[in-house]
Amino acid sequence: MAWRTGRAFNEGTAVGKMAVALGPSGWWQRWRRRLSAREVSRMLLLLLLLGSGQGPRQVGAGQTFEYLKREHSLSKPYQGVGTSSSSLWNLMGNAMVMTQYIRLTPDMQSKQGALWNRVPCFLRDWELQVHFRIHGQGKKNLHGDGLAIWYTKDRMQPGPVFGNMDKFVGLGVFVDTYPNEEKQQERVFPYISAMVNNGSLSYDHERDGRPTELGGCTAIVRNLHYDTFLVIRYVKRHLTIMMDIDGKHEWRDCIEVPGVRLPRGYYFGTSSITGDLSDNHDVISLKLFELTVERTPEEEKLHRDVFLPSVDNMKLPEMTAPLPPLSGLALFLIVFFSLVFSVFAIVIGIILYNKWQDQSRKRFY
Repeated sequence: MAWRTGRAFNEGTAVGKMAVALGPSGWWQRWRRRLSAREVSRMLLLLLLLGSGQGPRQVGAGQTFEYLKREHSLSKPYQGVGTSSSSLWNLMGNAMVMTQYIRLTPDMQSKQGALWNRVPCFLRDWELQVHFRIHGQGKKNLHGDGLAIWYTKDRMQPGPVFGNMDKFVGLGVFVDTYPNEEKQQERVFPYISAMVNNGSLSYDHERDGRPTELGGCTAIVRNLHYDTFLVIRYVKRHLTIMMDIDGKHEWRDCIEVPGVRLPRGYYFGTSSITGDLSDNHDVISLKLFELTVERTPEEEKLHRDVFLPSVDNMKLPEMTAPLPPLSGLALFLIVFFSLVFSVFAIVIGIILYNKWQDQSRKRFY
């Protein structure tokens, strides 16, 4: 992508021009006499990084660098997708691998599919770039339903929320292409929204998720003849969602929410569903970058790990943790002591009854 590789391309081109100006052998022979073997190896490594553009890059303002995490990323030719234990990504439902994309659902009614990363993510700050395409034969509002990008505790759980389970635990970002709420007029679809859930909330389909959304924006993404991208950035508990859907290779703001607390160790995935209306929902690539940012000592204290997702200044219903099942030993001890207590109570009752009978006889004599 142009905005990611421009810097590395310019630097690599400058090095190449310098090498050509000095000649194919003169440049190397002149510097070889002056450099030790260790320095030569360092220089070759630097040239390799500049030429390939795979090294860390500085992004945005301040000391923020990004590193591509291949175990959480997916791109053509999709060799890491499968059902074996060595696969990094798993398909579910009607999802299928094609040569140029992974199709979550075809343009057919009543289909659902998903793609899930097998490796839990323990990164503190990250950025997920999603290259996708939504297209089909439906005109105007006769298409649906959209796709979702997930960072959740559970994976591979089919359900009604864009092909994933309801009452999920984690973050969901929805590209909703069909308006279910007939009376609403202020929103233009397709529409991007986000939701954080601790497992206690249901996604309201009839109202297009309005009661639980963190924010949203209109995103005209259907049947476009150029690439469409979505980026989800999570840095210092600040959630930012941007999109590039105009073919200009420029990010445009969509959602920005501070105070979002997401646990580490959750899974990335994407899913889609069709009902009476349908569309092709394709994923071309998923690229996750680790972001390294500086934190003050105060921020380190504030940004400690959490165990349930939450959002500051947003009240989520508390979850009642289910009691763990009793082990065989615990169940045996409970039954044993219950019997002992019952026998003890019976013995005490018999003793008290006999004493009462003795006292009754003495009264008569």
